[in-house]
Amino acid sequence: MLGDNPSTETKNQEINENIQEVKPFEQNTELESSQNLEIKTELSENNASVDQDIQSSQPTSREQEMVLLKETYELLQNQLETTKFQLEEKETQYKRLGADFENFRKRTQKEKEDLDTQVKCSTIIELLPVIDNFERARSQIKPANDGEMAIHKSYQTVYKQMVESLKRLGVSPMRPEGQEFDPNLHEAVMREATAEHPEGNVMEELVRGYTIGDRVLRHAMVKVATAPESTDIEA
Repeated sequence: MLGDNPSTETKNQEINENIQEVKPFEQNTELESSQNLEIKTELSENNASVDQDIQSSQPTSREQEMVLLKETYELLQNQLETTKFQLEEKETQYKRLGADFENFRKRTQKEKEDLDTQVKCSTIIELLPVIDNFERARSQIKPANDGEMAIHKSYQTVYKQMVESLKRLGVSPMRPEGQEFDPNLHEAVMREATAEHPEGNVMEELVRGYTIGDRVLRHAMVKVATAPESTDIEA
């Protein structure tokens, strides 16, 4: 060792110094590598966490959409049911109004027809005594010459015109002779005991009665037959 060259020792010292200088650098490099690894690991964990959050948030968002769609559907369904109910109610009101209007129309038409009939009947009833006078004149007056016959024919022509007018209005004369007495059509002003006619039958029409449709304008004044009184003859 004593025989070593001093220059060799110097080189060895330099080498040792270089090694000492390299060691901190290596340590720093290792530290940096360790830090980079930790950063990478942390980033990987963060990325995994973010991915997990995204994956977990997606189903939640879909569930919310489904809930929202369900609520919207239920709302629309309720609105539809409400609209249907309102439509049915309006239809019922429309039908009721239509029925009321139809009843009103029929009632008004009937009232109008009844009023027309009443006016017509009142007018005709006022004319019936004139007809009666013409009929009495025809049965009682006997023309004695051509002049009287001409007068007789002239007023009989007027009488026929009046009778034809009454027929066009629906007026019909009653013919009660020989029929059973009907208090709805006849008015008994006389009674006569007789065996020639059945009891309760009309023997004679004293004043003619008239009808218009189903309505009686004037009851016929009649003579009604009654049963004759029985007498016991003692032998």
